[in-house]
Amino acid sequence: MRTSLPHLPVIVLAALVALFSLVPLGFIAWVTFDVGWETVKTLVLRPRVGELLLSTLYLELLTIPLSIAVAVGMAWLTERTDIPGARLWAWLAITPLAVPAFVHSYAWVSLVPSMRGLAGGTFVAVLAYYPFLYLPVAAALRRLDPAVEDAAASLGLAPVEVFFRVVLPQLRLAICGGSLLIGLHLLSEYGLFAMIRFDTLATAIVDQFQSSYNSPAANMIGGVLVGCCLFLLALELLLRGNERYARVGAGAARPAERRRLGRLALPALVLPVGLAILTLGVPLVTLGRWLWVGGAAIWDSEVTRAVGETLLLAISGGILATIVAVPMAWLSVREPGRLQRILEACHYYVGSLPGVVVALALVSITVRFLLPLYQTFAMLLAGYVLLFLPRAMVGLRASIAQAPVELERAAMALGRTPAQALRQVTLRLAAPGAAASVALVALGITNELTATLMLAPNGVETLATRFWSLTSEIDYVAAAPYATMMVVLSLPLTLLLHAQSKRTIGQ
Repeated sequence: MRTSLPHLPVIVLAALVALFSLVPLGFIAWVTFDVGWETVKTLVLRPRVGELLLSTLYLELLTIPLSIAVAVGMAWLTERTDIPGARLWAWLAITPLAVPAFVHSYAWVSLVPSMRGLAGGTFVAVLAYYPFLYLPVAAALRRLDPAVEDAAASLGLAPVEVFFRVVLPQLRLAICGGSLLIGLHLLSEYGLFAMIRFDTLATAIVDQFQSSYNSPAANMIGGVLVGCCLFLLALELLLRGNERYARVGAGAARPAERRRLGRLALPALVLPVGLAILTLGVPLVTLGRWLWVGGAAIWDSEVTRAVGETLLLAISGGILATIVAVPMAWLSVREPGRLQRILEACHYYVGSLPGVVVALALVSITVRFLLPLYQTFAMLLAGYVLLFLPRAMVGLRASIAQAPVELERAAMALGRTPAQALRQVTLRLAAPGAAASVALVALGITNELTATLMLAPNGVETLATRFWSLTSEIDYVAAAPYATMMVVLSLPLTLLLHAQSKRTIGQ
């Protein structure tokens, strides 16, 4: 498909953003070439890296299957059974996302100081991340055609057989997508596992960075971590397969009947009630306890300052990431083509990279070539744009797709340039989606820890970094207000995700 000349400036802008998003991968490749193959072998093939790789692998192999079991079980109970309080449990199933992962670990380490190692890390990771699987699985269950299950039942299959032979295979895409998201989070997570005292590739990179900010060892471990991310992406693509999951017709309009649990209703409540206690009860009780111990004195001016700086960075980063995403979002809807798909992939892939790798790349580049930009707001915002560009793209694409292209053409017929038509017509109609993108990015920045630790200017402390510095000193009382404010600021994200998951199925 040939590109029309008026769209060339938009393509150029999208290409520049795509090139910028390739900086982390380019940095890893350049460092590998720069240090030489012998140094790469020495740093990568040493026993310590092997131990970290095995630890990370064990974490993935334990956490993902457990999260699948918990998420699918919860989704089935809340969407397909008459369990008492189904709507409440459905909402509570996603609210753990309002609690940052490292706050989950803070709550559990405060309650059980002996919680350490792989078992502790897996336990907390499942509690923190299973909602990433619950959301797509629950949405998929609501979209399934109940006639297929009725046909299977009419052929003599028992309910359990219908679930495993008919329903579960249709959840494959949702399970693969959610599992990939959890797997990438496990690779990139630092705070949760550092507090649990469980070493992973991400924690090792941060440790190396703190001891020597431009360490070749940290750069090489970053390369290993990027390789793990690419492997996960390829594995998810392989497991997803090419099977068809949609039917030609619209399917049955009626919703699936909720199965009566009868005497099993009370035993079935064990899962949602237990999860609510473990994911929400423990963090809230722990925070309440430390807030009570500290009293009003811990709510000092430092908390207010951290809230202000967090909001400033979050709003600035959210607006900037959304603006940067506009050219590609518009092209993907209005001018789809092979080149546009390649550029779009560059925009999205960076969301799969760990924040520690993105930050490491920006730190090393600024130190070597752009020293005046080292530890500046500009470089911190650049890191946020890279990390959260996919979030901005999702909301913008959907909202631009809903803005009629005929209105753009009418504006250009009346003398507007393509840029003016985009700004004055399409973006105004897409404003709600753009606002949602800003909110999603801003709330992601609110809870971001690793990149902020590595890129923030001296003296700048967000809620996350201030919380981390205090917990590192085992001052759990003083850290409680910062954790509380992060949860309060994250609640809108939970509500937004819940509302979006409902809208996707027309409810």
